[in-house]
Amino acid sequence: MKIPKEKRTYCPKCKTHTVHEVLVAKKRKASELKWGQRQFRRVTAGYRGYPRPLPGGNKPVKKLDLRYKCKECGKSRVATSFRTGKPEFVAQ
Repeated sequence: MKIPKEKRTYCPKCKTHTVHEVLVAKKRKASELKWGQRQFRRVTAGYRGYPRPLPGGNKPVKKLDLRYKCKECGKSRVATSFRTGKPEFVAQ
């Protein structure tokens, strides 16, 4: 799928439509202090093993999160995710 490198869209900080740079939002490392991760560490500690069936197989199409970064103020926001095959950023 072809996605433009720059897009003119609304910036909530500038409160007007400005040119935004379009990037792929990368997933950050999960926090070890969250309740779910603490519970997972507690359950898998010792000789108990994995608490649920291992996730199997890859999806044919991954979900893509786009990050819009304003060229005026530098504020960025993540847009809603959608499924696409191979994203290709093109200049317009």
